[in-house]
Amino acid sequence: MALGTRTLMLSFGSAMAIALTLATPAAAQSTEGATQPAATPTGAETPTAPANTGNDSREGEIVVTGSRIRRDPNNSALPLQIITTQELVREGIANPEQLISYLSTNGNGADNLASNADVVSGAQRGTNGLSAANLRGQGSASTLVLLNGRRVAAHGLQGSAVDVNQIPFAAIERVEVLKDGASAIYGTDAIGGVINFITRKDYVGIGAQGSIDVTEAGGGNLYRLSGIVGYGDLNRQGFNIMGAVSYSSNKILRGSDRGFVNGNQPERGLSIDTRGTPIATIFNTGANAIQFSGGTLTQGIPFVLPNGATNAAANGINILDLPGGAGCDSVDGGMPYDEVLWANANAQYACAWDTGRAAVIQQPLNTLTYYTRGVVRVGGDHEIFAEVTGSDADSAKSFSNAQVSSNTGSQAWAYPLNSLTTTTYNDVFNRLKAAFPGQAAAIDARYGRPIGFRWRCVACGPREYETNTKTIRATVGAEGPLFARWDYRAGASYAKSESSSVLGSGYYYRGTTSTGAYDPLAPQVAGAPAGFRGLAGAINSGLLNPFSVTQTEAGLAALQSISAEGVTLYGGQYEVRQFDASISGPLFELFGNKIRAAFGVDYRRETYSFNGSDAANAGQPVIFLAAFDNVNALTPKKRNVKAVYGEVLVPIGDRFEVTGALRVDDYTGFGTTTNPKISAKYRPIDQLMFRGSYNTGFRVPSFNQIFNGTTLSPNPGNTLVDPTLCPQGTVNGPQPGCAAITPESLTGGNLNLGPETSKQWTVGAVLQPTRRLSFSVDYWNIAVDNTIGSITIPQLLANISAFPERIQRTNGIITGVDLRTGNFGSRRTEGLEFAGRAGFDLFGGEINTGLDGTYLLTKKEKLLPNLPYTDLVGVFSLAGDLGLKWKHNAFINYTVNKWSFSLSQIFRSGYDNQALPGSAARPDYNEEVDDYVIYNLAATFAPTRNLRLTAGIKNLFDKDPPFAITYDSNTGAGSSWEPRVADPRGRSFTVNVDWKFF
Repeated sequence: MALGTRTLMLSFGSAMAIALTLATPAAAQSTEGATQPAATPTGAETPTAPANTGNDSREGEIVVTGSRIRRDPNNSALPLQIITTQELVREGIANPEQLISYLSTNGNGADNLASNADVVSGAQRGTNGLSAANLRGQGSASTLVLLNGRRVAAHGLQGSAVDVNQIPFAAIERVEVLKDGASAIYGTDAIGGVINFITRKDYVGIGAQGSIDVTEAGGGNLYRLSGIVGYGDLNRQGFNIMGAVSYSSNKILRGSDRGFVNGNQPERGLSIDTRGTPIATIFNTGANAIQFSGGTLTQGIPFVLPNGATNAAANGINILDLPGGAGCDSVDGGMPYDEVLWANANAQYACAWDTGRAAVIQQPLNTLTYYTRGVVRVGGDHEIFAEVTGSDADSAKSFSNAQVSSNTGSQAWAYPLNSLTTTTYNDVFNRLKAAFPGQAAAIDARYGRPIGFRWRCVACGPREYETNTKTIRATVGAEGPLFARWDYRAGASYAKSESSSVLGSGYYYRGTTSTGAYDPLAPQVAGAPAGFRGLAGAINSGLLNPFSVTQTEAGLAALQSISAEGVTLYGGQYEVRQFDASISGPLFELFGNKIRAAFGVDYRRETYSFNGSDAANAGQPVIFLAAFDNVNALTPKKRNVKAVYGEVLVPIGDRFEVTGALRVDDYTGFGTTTNPKISAKYRPIDQLMFRGSYNTGFRVPSFNQIFNGTTLSPNPGNTLVDPTLCPQGTVNGPQPGCAAITPESLTGGNLNLGPETSKQWTVGAVLQPTRRLSFSVDYWNIAVDNTIGSITIPQLLANISAFPERIQRTNGIITGVDLRTGNFGSRRTEGLEFAGRAGFDLFGGEINTGLDGTYLLTKKEKLLPNLPYTDLVGVFSLAGDLGLKWKHNAFINYTVNKWSFSLSQIFRSGYDNQALPGSAARPDYNEEVDDYVIYNLAATFAPTRNLRLTAGIKNLFDKDPPFAITYDSNTGAGSSWEPRVADPRGRSFTVNVDWKFF
């Protein structure tokens, strides 16, 4: 159920109570010249540097994000949040990904390194090492990320979202978050809003900063070391040169390192739907004419289970679960297969394995970023600048070990009877006979046949993708006065993001052709007879034992000889070349007030290419389970964007102001689009301001969404039914029409895609009775049509009558679904955003408090104009953005002399839990996921103006993520917690040292 009014008021009240009784530090990332916190509508004093380039400001007015006209950011019609370096240190935020997750206005998509660490499908493919922003839940592709007012390249593998971890964090002065559409100023992608990272422009001296964030429970530690140097006073010497470099390291955190990651909680309605286990589950596998022409041991035997089911061998028998066996939980991560939860009575003697514990829940990420800038002032007030920034990042995405399943096709492997295997073979054989005395004679008659199985190869290691991403951006520009207080700005830049992923551990050459014959191109298995190739040869020779967790030295050597580690998986490159020029200044006076305007032009060329892998080409040996994307390989695709825009600010008297903007873009392949914006503010009295805006926006599809090829993928899940035959919608094997279906799915691009379009408006009020007390509330409404995306299987089946062309049937059974990208329907989102700041003196010091919160009123989608909307507020979804009803961050800070102390609260509301087929019947199943609430504590000591020391505790009370069923049997991903909402690291201890040498 959605968050109720009472819960909302309690959470809001608790936050304000904290904000009125406790305290927070004001420590700068670099101590001198940093923006100081203040009690204003934006939460920051007027910045010293504009959002674009240069440092000139007039009477407190600068160019802020979302406008080209100079204005006071604290007296603007734009809902703009400014985040200072003090706030970053206060919350122990060590990298841009943590900052994005911290924002209450950011959505809850699978955009962080925890969400993208497991098996993913659809739009999440190619997100290796990517962390993205998702303002107002509109998606990472609908949030524009800027660096000093200009675009950076999208991630090289995905080509649609910016990896925020490429931002040079060591050089950041502040972050401006525009919570409004901005296509009238910036063009495409700015539907959800804009995040503009503003760097320092005129640093003088040498400084260094180091921070550590160490978890109490171990694993997932964060380290960062940075330095900054600058020379030349721009005002006195007419030039400045500065540079900054930072190295950060996020250490690996595995699911097995945290107790709350536990897929074996049947009483709460969670168990794992896999029968690939470290001790193999026996399956009824037919004959392969080449490898086992006589069939397998259990083929055709009707094993009768205690519950009366008679098809056990086709659904799995595990010797650990047989009477007298050691039990499924005798191996790490093992559990009895829950045949009632999954409505599969024939699997009563099967075991399952906790795949979530095998996944990485914080990807290891090592990132080097650098930033350098030089500026010279000529002719008095003209500035010419050049800047170069770049990054080099290595990540490792790791998930569950390969599941090896016998079949009669390409995976023609089974456990043989030979001199290496006699002991194990006979043990399995005798256990089967003892458990099924009625079938003992049939088992005896098949002695010597190989044993078919489904096995999780622990010795193979977890599957891993290792990704390197390099970015670079070079910018040159000039700005200065023209005449009559008119200014000009012009710049050109080149940005590139290049990524390459290779296979890490856990990948091996299959060793067979499509018929099951040994592939002569695959590696020979070390220690096996001649001709035994790849993984099939290692198993069929008996060197690998699927009925043991440990392998012999010979078995490990066999695995090493067929490893595919280091083979290229895929790579991509995204480039942006752009030029922009604008002028701004006063036009004329109207009733004693100056009408001001800005006009500009933009030109941009975007180029994207995606490289497949030679290892996936025809004629190459198959690498088992490697997700090659050669079908999506793209030669460089280009598009040009030409735009003109104008903006006019009209004061009407001293209390009312209207701003209008218009931008016309011409996109290669999409034609021309025109997007207006109008905003207004009104101050009936000095202490109260009303503000509002209306604008349209658009987003063009990414290159991948247009040009990707078609991929056919299997579906191993056990939760889908045909809704035309089974109105109840859940699997119930004995009931006619409600048997599970496992359709193959088509995914890929669409050459006929069009842009998605939006209309949005905001209205709000800012109350500021004193300089140190302010409160603002803004209502926002976003309507998006022709939304670009890939339909999911549950969505398709829920609306099956509307998409008959996307359903394939064989003999009346659904065997295929078309999930390729399209312009699907509409999305409607609306909410309220709150911000409050208060400050007062106490006991010789100063208290500052604050709260930023977002209340989601509406989030709904429909796939076609004639279909009803589906409500998504507080409703679990396996993919996309999870719409939490309420989110807030609250803090209180007490500063006295050289000390500052802080306490902050992070609150994320609960939502409807997912239900697996039999979850609701379990006694401890929770329909509602609990709220997630954590507290951070910090203290800062600044003995001199050039040295600050900060120590803190994050997640003070060591709060685990609340229990949530996130497991997806169709992909094998997910577990018992939600990475889109919660931090898995637990309590951690932070130390930050910021020292300016001179």
